[in-house]
Amino acid sequence: MSSEPPGSGPQPPDDDPFRKQPPPGAPGTPGSGSPYPPQDPYGGGSYPNDPLAGMPPLADSGKRTLARIIDLILVGIVVWLVTWPLGVHEYSVNGDKVEYGKSFAQSLVAAVLYIGYDTYLISKSGQTLGKKWLNMRVANLDNGSTPSVQTALARSAVLWIPFAFCCACIWTAISGGWSYFDRPYKQGLHDKAGKTVVVSTN
Repeated sequence: MSSEPPGSGPQPPDDDPFRKQPPPGAPGTPGSGSPYPPQDPYGGGSYPNDPLAGMPPLADSGKRTLARIIDLILVGIVVWLVTWPLGVHEYSVNGDKVEYGKSFAQSLVAAVLYIGYDTYLISKSGQTLGKKWLNMRVANLDNGSTPSVQTALARSAVLWIPFAFCCACIWTAISGGWSYFDRPYKQGLHDKAGKTVVVSTN
């Protein structure tokens, strides 16, 4: 994982609607009384004290969990529709024999679909369907913009590869549940991998 501080990556364009804005009265903004731009101790050079300055409030962890359940159900239906006609079922049992080949095939399909779903929608708007319906979005921690494809892919891979291949329930609880205890940014482990946060849109 990169050790670069927040703010060291590419900056969003000025017309990005999700780019964070300096808080009212911050130095260097109209009406602040100071002509000097604020300095970001995290290396971004734009905002004082906190990378979240100028962003909407962080999303509630409970709502994040509900959004994830919605996404799990939606993509799970697609996984079932894709694998059912092919006769691919998780742990098909024939007497005393468990067909692990079929289990692996379904896990591979699930991983591809879940990662593709998350990566495409997060890089496009910062929102999966679950997040959109519950008024949340994913944002880069350093500048508040919509994550790039590379960032969304890294975030999705950390969340979904272990989910699909080894420890679905346990990993989902650990990675997503981390946001309940993480301070100050309420990040899941996948957020930490992508240097992202989840914020409210309402």
